[in-house]
Amino acid sequence: MGKRLLPPDDNGGGDKIEPVDLKEALERRYLAYALSTIMHRALPDVRDGLKPVHRRIMHAMRLLRLNPDQGFAKCARIVGDVMGKFHPHGDQSIYDALVRLAQDFSMRYPLVDGQGNFGNIDGDNAAAMRYTEARMTEVASELLAGITEDAVDFRPTYNEEDEEPSVLPGAFPNLLANGSSGIAVGMATSIPPHNAAELCDAALHLIEHPEAPVVKLMDFVQGPDFPTGGIIVDSRASILEAYETGRGGFRVRSKWGQEDQGRGTWSIVVTEIPYGVQKARLIEKIAELLMARKLPLLEDIRDESAEDIRIVLVPKSRTVDPGILMESLFKLTELESRFPLNMNVLSRGKVPNVLSLKGVLKEWLDHRREVLIRRSKYRLNEIEKRLEILAGYLIAYLNIDEVIRIIREEDEPKQVMMARWSLTDNQAEAILNMRLRALRKLEEIEIRKEFDGLTAEKKQIEALLASDAKQWSTIKWEVAKVRDTFGPQTELGKRRTQFADAPEHDLTDIAHAMIEREPVTVVVSEKGWLRAMKGHLADHSQLTFKEGDSLKLAFHAQTTDKILVFTTGGKFYTIGADRLPGGRGHGEPIRIIVDMENDQDIVTAFVHDPKRKLLLVSYDANGFVVSEEEVVANTRKGKQVMNVKAPDEAKRCIPVSGDHLAIVGENRKLLVFPLAEIPEMARGKGVRLQKYKDGGVLDLKTFTLQTGLSWQDSADRTFTKSREELAEWIGARAAAGRMVPKGFPRTGKFG
Repeated sequence: MGKRLLPPDDNGGGDKIEPVDLKEALERRYLAYALSTIMHRALPDVRDGLKPVHRRIMHAMRLLRLNPDQGFAKCARIVGDVMGKFHPHGDQSIYDALVRLAQDFSMRYPLVDGQGNFGNIDGDNAAAMRYTEARMTEVASELLAGITEDAVDFRPTYNEEDEEPSVLPGAFPNLLANGSSGIAVGMATSIPPHNAAELCDAALHLIEHPEAPVVKLMDFVQGPDFPTGGIIVDSRASILEAYETGRGGFRVRSKWGQEDQGRGTWSIVVTEIPYGVQKARLIEKIAELLMARKLPLLEDIRDESAEDIRIVLVPKSRTVDPGILMESLFKLTELESRFPLNMNVLSRGKVPNVLSLKGVLKEWLDHRREVLIRRSKYRLNEIEKRLEILAGYLIAYLNIDEVIRIIREEDEPKQVMMARWSLTDNQAEAILNMRLRALRKLEEIEIRKEFDGLTAEKKQIEALLASDAKQWSTIKWEVAKVRDTFGPQTELGKRRTQFADAPEHDLTDIAHAMIEREPVTVVVSEKGWLRAMKGHLADHSQLTFKEGDSLKLAFHAQTTDKILVFTTGGKFYTIGADRLPGGRGHGEPIRIIVDMENDQDIVTAFVHDPKRKLLLVSYDANGFVVSEEEVVANTRKGKQVMNVKAPDEAKRCIPVSGDHLAIVGENRKLLVFPLAEIPEMARGKGVRLQKYKDGGVLDLKTFTLQTGLSWQDSADRTFTKSREELAEWIGARAAAGRMVPKGFPRTGKFG
């Protein structure tokens, strides 16, 4: 056995090893990582709508003086400054964030004005950072307005060599205007872009009516305003719920129109696609579906886009309904997408919280008020410093000859002047630093004018700081100025996303539009194997089956049909004819296609006709009528319609026609009674149709009593019993019946 190693003693010269509880260490360190991800990476601040990387890019660009009216700088320079001073992460991640801020299809109001290749809506990447250049936009200037006037707190950078703002002043409602998305640890955020002018109108209303509900704010903010346009097809009620709770989603559809090609032909032109969808990938997906014959109404797709989006869809024929064609595309492709809303943001820069529309606007306005107060105090402090200096200058002008004498003759002129006229240190220093040219009379007049102007401004600021009403009045003026700058009359401020109700189309028509309509023959074997042979086969004798298996039933259908399968357990399963395996081989067992229990078998299968009614009968002769619309199953598990308990099982399922039912038991007794005596139900056990001492149902048939009951014998001869001839077998439901008439098939079946 090896010698056990022990940690060295304190005086042993080695590093001391401390035992640590692994669970506690993991919890503590994972929590630290989670908090770091939430606070410093994934969630935006509600006040300026930015994550740290975007805030650092803006700050670095300001320090580089890349204002909207200045020249551009290489992106490599900007990224280098951000990485070296503020953001110790990879240069590519910083450049990707910078690129996104410049993309007009990603940002509703871009913060960066890019020069060069910054990518496109097809999903192509931007050029390398050494080739592209950038500067700030007017929106970025609004976000930074007042940052040098103590508007926000600064904190040390990661290496404590510099300082960075903890939040930007944010005169622009950036969080909602540009949106944000991110995944943190245990939480995520997803905020769509909105129209800035609408947000400003809502904010102005909120200043005047602080208790205004979200429904009132929605008079101004109708919904998201995506940079790529599109049409939102959600109801106002669902949008309101999303804005009230901070969680929800928006269905965005492409904008399309019909173009006449002459001679009765036409094509569909898509001019706007949903936000966040790559155009090239979208067209590729539609082309794949076209090749896979999943879009039978579409002939071709062409991309004729240049600066604007123009996707041309050519229909199969001029008779195609354009609405149905587009509905099928909306269901199968990203021409319709859902943008989630999860307004999970850092409230007050510290607490992750899901806020409502009102909550976000309120926190932004509170931040604007705090910025206003801080800037006002900063300005007041600057005015007081300047007034102190100006007061010193005025004393000097009043006693200019004495000041000159003191400066010329005294060894310590500063101390003498301070004692003589009760000057402060700053005032005395300013007088000593005056230039000779400033001694002219005109300069004295200018100083008096500046002194009076600053005194008046000081009174205004003091009045502002003392009055809440004046503060909110100033904020209203600032917000109104932003609204006018980005109003609907400007190219950038015009609403791009429209609202509409999704057109109502028959779901069956839409389902058919997504399947190529072809004739097939559905084949069901005794052991439950299903397949769909191409075409309508007349001769079933050529069909092959696995050893020990044989044909149970075969019928004609179209690939657009629904096939209903009824089992001995009383369940209905619904299978699309297009989903059935092809005719090569023996098909597939039904248990692979649907979740059918092992102890059940197929009773029958047929093409769904929603207008029909069905008669379901169990072996014990319990039965009821059900509408075929009620039996369609929407899942693989099927739909329980007939309740049967072992040893009883579902035996027959036939379409209802006529007015009477003829039922034959295994005891060869026949009973005829009116169909009206059988109840119509959506689900249940049913009622007794015929009474037996032993055995169960053998066969049944619905018919019209007036035309009589007919059957076929083994030689395919047809026999018909008239109403008068059937008199002795007509009875009440649940009677035993009488022995079948002469000539009735020995099989006991109607043929």
